[in-house]
Amino acid sequence: MTAPGTRSPAPAEIDLDERGRLTMPGGGAPVPANRVAEHLARRLAVPRWATDIHVYVHGWQTAPAGATRTALRLVRQSQELYEAAPGRYPGLKAGYRPWCVVVRWPSSSPPTLRGYRRIRDRAHAMSAEGTGHAPYVLGHLLGYLDAERADPTGPAVLANQNGQFLHLVGHSFGGRFLCEAVQRAAERPPVLGWSTPHDPRRPFTVDSALIFQMAAPRDAFVRHFGALFPRAGHPGAPLRGPLVLTHSRWDRATGFWHLRAEKAPGIGHSGTGAAPVPQFTTKLLPTDEVYEQATLDHRLVNVDADWLYRGSRRTRLHPSGAHSDFLRPESAHLLLTLAERSR
Repeated sequence: MTAPGTRSPAPAEIDLDERGRLTMPGGGAPVPANRVAEHLARRLAVPRWATDIHVYVHGWQTAPAGATRTALRLVRQSQELYEAAPGRYPGLKAGYRPWCVVVRWPSSSPPTLRGYRRIRDRAHAMSAEGTGHAPYVLGHLLGYLDAERADPTGPAVLANQNGQFLHLVGHSFGGRFLCEAVQRAAERPPVLGWSTPHDPRRPFTVDSALIFQMAAPRDAFVRHFGALFPRAGHPGAPLRGPLVLTHSRWDRATGFWHLRAEKAPGIGHSGTGAAPVPQFTTKLLPTDEVYEQATLDHRLVNVDADWLYRGSRRTRLHPSGAHSDFLRPESAHLLLTLAERSR
């Protein structure tokens, strides 16, 4: 385990197979469902020096090693931004020492309509009720991290005076996994042993959620993920902080391919459409500009990244366009701001 004060400690890695089952390291046999919690406890040790735990789930066309590199680079960029200008993030006066858990799944396919549909169908199958194991495994992962971390609402622990904050970060189809996992975990607390979602002081333990270029229909939060937000008879909500989603019209994967496969553009291309809660729309900001509290303090925030997520000259000709063009300092600035506002 890397000691505090060193740059970007190695992420922990969790691998899933095509059915969403947790696998042994190196692509081994699936872990039996009744051993998932035990396996996670053996594989993961939440470092006490960490101030923030980021759980990252990648999207389409990402190899396992690439997922780890992406997560590490995003966390490293956020750390560099904080160290370069800590005064820009006053909520982090107690420090920012991130640690990351990377969830990896088989997402590669030919860059064609058939390939896109294959991964779309796989992502659905991995999360489907009764057959898919991904929400079950991710739910246990989040529950384990929540149980092991220092409670932000509790007394001071070790060098960290504010507890440890838990953030979700997803890309593309990875955002679907995260929404499904959090929703299922909140609806079935006996699976995890989390605090009840009806507790108004701490309705859930996920402090922020950021999804880059989500590969889902624009009405997904009405059709599939409405339980993420407060509703009649359920005043608590799985997410304590906002759900933030970026979009760019240069994203061909959730634009052109999603349009052909789903008969409508996706969230990553056009932002969220219908939603069960009021939405707010803002623009992705440069790293030297501060987000006003009023722009992020909402249940659901759409972030227009047209000006930046445009792709390079090479990727503009790629079938996915700017779908993966989120790995930028401005994205890390948004992630770091959400971590700061969680305090």
